[in-house]
Amino acid sequence: MFKHLDITTILWEQMTMKKETASGMTDQAAPGRKDQTAGMRKTTQPALPLQREKREREGYDIFPVFSLEEENIYKGYETLAAWISDFRQVTIDGYSGVHWQAFTEALNQAFRKNGISVNWHCIDAALKGEAEIERLTAPFLGGEDPLFGRLFPGELTDFFETAKLEKITPPGNSLDILYGTGAALAGWKGPLVYLDVPRNEIQYRSRAGSVCNTGRSAPRPPAQQYKQFFFVDWVVLNKHRKSLLPRIDAFVDQQRTDGITWMEGENFRHALDLVVRNAFRARPWFEAGAWGGNWMKQHIEGLPYEEINYAWSFELITPENGVILESSGKMLEFGFDFLMVHNNKAVLGKAVSRFGDQFPIRFDFLDTFSGGNLSLQCHPGNAYIKAHFGENFTQDETYYILDAGENAEVYLGFREGVSGERFRETLEESVLDQVPVQVEDFVQVFPAKKHDLFLIPNRTIHCSGVNNLVLEISSTPYIYTFKLYDWLRPGLDGKPRPLNLQRGFENLDFSMEGERVKKELLSVPQLLEEGDDWQLLELPTHQEHFYRIQRLEFESEMQLETEDGAQVCNLVEGGPVRVYTSSRELTLQFAETFVVPAAAGTFKLVNLGKKKAKVVKAFVK
Repeated sequence: MFKHLDITTILWEQMTMKKETASGMTDQAAPGRKDQTAGMRKTTQPALPLQREKREREGYDIFPVFSLEEENIYKGYETLAAWISDFRQVTIDGYSGVHWQAFTEALNQAFRKNGISVNWHCIDAALKGEAEIERLTAPFLGGEDPLFGRLFPGELTDFFETAKLEKITPPGNSLDILYGTGAALAGWKGPLVYLDVPRNEIQYRSRAGSVCNTGRSAPRPPAQQYKQFFFVDWVVLNKHRKSLLPRIDAFVDQQRTDGITWMEGENFRHALDLVVRNAFRARPWFEAGAWGGNWMKQHIEGLPYEEINYAWSFELITPENGVILESSGKMLEFGFDFLMVHNNKAVLGKAVSRFGDQFPIRFDFLDTFSGGNLSLQCHPGNAYIKAHFGENFTQDETYYILDAGENAEVYLGFREGVSGERFRETLEESVLDQVPVQVEDFVQVFPAKKHDLFLIPNRTIHCSGVNNLVLEISSTPYIYTFKLYDWLRPGLDGKPRPLNLQRGFENLDFSMEGERVKKELLSVPQLLEEGDDWQLLELPTHQEHFYRIQRLEFESEMQLETEDGAQVCNLVEGGPVRVYTSSRELTLQFAETFVVPAAAGTFKLVNLGKKKAKVVKAFVK
């Protein structure tokens, strides 16, 4: 009998892969390769400008904005210092990834210019010891597992000593500022300033070694940091900022190294009210990968061309995306999560009873044009992801083919009668002997053409082949990919990428084979309604999927209802298209993703182009 091996152990121990890997995203993005802005961030990607620049031509916008009335956003440390100086004691709290030293030094310099002396107090003095925090978090970090942990069930207060928090009191004889992540836990009177950093920037800072996990004094390799961010830090900090949102007096976007933008708290919450009732775009961000392609390089203006490739666009992976507000040309970004904790009912409508503060649907691009196949993979079943990782629902996916090149294919489901035992033996022999696997002997391969939809319920083996631009329409969980075979290629760092055979084989559905795959997983469009120059098509999803997908095809315009549910959309052909909601309009270009919240009620799509427009939309069943 062939002995089954733990492939993660093989890779991590026998192949000495305990050093830095990529961030823990699906199929793993590589670390940035270009050190920018004095070592504070490591990426080729441009920082969000302080000021919105005039665009030279129409096309996909990498910095989409939601515009507000004039003079709602302020720029610079001097303006924030002038606002703070009216008070005697101030608390400055913030998310993970804030460059506290850079921020406080710049703000203190602004105070000094105005002759104001400040007593600075750091909340870190009240943290528990680093060894104690490590004992607290270790059970949720997966030990030697390079990718996975379990969601931490606690609160930010678990990281602090109550007695120490109570001892941090302002002397009261000048301007006293208490700052640091968790500062609001000390309960000081006076205004609350909150600093936010988008998660893409947190990862760029992590790759540069310029930030630490909560309660740690020194940075660790980016992969380890990301795992603690995902399973511990972001979990407790999301709860913390939810409790703070109603009383934030000033909201600061701290992602740039050359300055800040900020808003007064009431104006910020009013802006959230506007966003959750109108169509908007999240800010996308882009990553290279071992299999990445060049479609996005060639079609999206503003992306650095020197990047080795682009594997992903995080179009709408809401735990990772932000939304950009604009006023008088100034731009301020906030994490998408703020919309959910501010008014999840307005965003989700009737689905809020099931999903709460979690936005359920994600859209992202997978670019393999002139690239490589994705890893052969599957995702966990519902019971498995709950038991092992603490997630409430699993990673059910679909591949919508937004564009396809020559010989484009998708690997999906098993061939009839495949032996699970023989398949596993073959994969393990491949790892040990570094010999290629004839994947087609085990897995079905289907030609892919533009506008095809492939259904990938959890536990189904799959991957995209070369020369696809996949619009992945999925449930929101996004890092739980069990790689079974990766074509013997290294990651962008030159090291083997970890496989997950043990977990994969605990989840693989070998009954998804043969004719069943063709019958259940190849979606065939069905006409639902039509008018003089428009059609509404249903793209049937699998019974495992909790979301539906439809395609709107129209020459002039279509009037639609949210039916008390969030609509996530992408312009997959034609355009531009203008979206009208209750008080706003939004112009969309080809391949751009947008959200229409449930509270918008009705919305209208108007085709501004010369040919038929096609918009794909997904929503909870």
